[in-house]
Amino acid sequence: MRFAGKSVIVTGAGSGIGRATATAFAQAGAVVMCADMTAEVDETVGAIRAAGGQARAMQCDAGDEAQVAELIELACQAHGGLDIIHANAGISGELAGLFDQSAADWTEILRVNLIGPFLAIRHGAPRIAERGGGAIVLTASVAGLRSGAGGAAYSASKAGVINLAQTAAQQLTGSGVRVNAVCPGLVETGMTQMIFDRARERGVEGRVGALNPLKRSGRADEIAEAVLFLASDAASYVNGQALAVDGGLSSSHPVTGQRYGRVAA
Repeated sequence: MRFAGKSVIVTGAGSGIGRATATAFAQAGAVVMCADMTAEVDETVGAIRAAGGQARAMQCDAGDEAQVAELIELACQAHGGLDIIHANAGISGELAGLFDQSAADWTEILRVNLIGPFLAIRHGAPRIAERGGGAIVLTASVAGLRSGAGGAAYSASKAGVINLAQTAAQQLTGSGVRVNAVCPGLVETGMTQMIFDRARERGVEGRVGALNPLKRSGRADEIAEAVLFLASDAASYVNGQALAVDGGLSSSHPVTGQRYGRVAA
């Protein structure tokens, strides 16, 4: 129960990584405010409560300042304050090249993926500081580390999230509020469902995620464990960092698959 009594907000909690993280926090003793644009957030809360956890739901646009401010105020009133935020909500847009998306497409992706985490920090960090400090974890992506893992707008937005974690950590010097980012690799979520569905239809599901050294895709609960680590006292000296959880995908430049040396049987 490492988060017993902690007040936590998770955005994008209606499915995927957000749902897994909200569930993991609740299982570890936190009381969780689950936010999402869709009514699926109620399903997340229902499952948490059925398992004996504590959670509330709010439908919220993570890129709308008034709604984010309302979300944080609601969590503080309902739970007596705020300790942790997982700013996870995001959209992918089309898997398109630099010249295939309009300025409007870019604006919407940046609004949700980058301005959303900024708003969580802007309105949430002061409330966390009031409690003596805590943690904010932003969901970035391996697509934010280098090209080749997402559309142009999505990748740029996630690169911004990584820099935002660094900038915010510095701006919050002395507050006791740590800010880090987690960079998932390929994980089956609503955002990536089409990739997995197409692979299953073609009978090549086993190839999905096979470009990393572990030769598989990730699971939402594996990302959740990384988020909980960054939010916990076990990471009390980790600040302004971007943690890749990608099976080793981002550890190398592209290669043709050759192996060096011997691999133990």
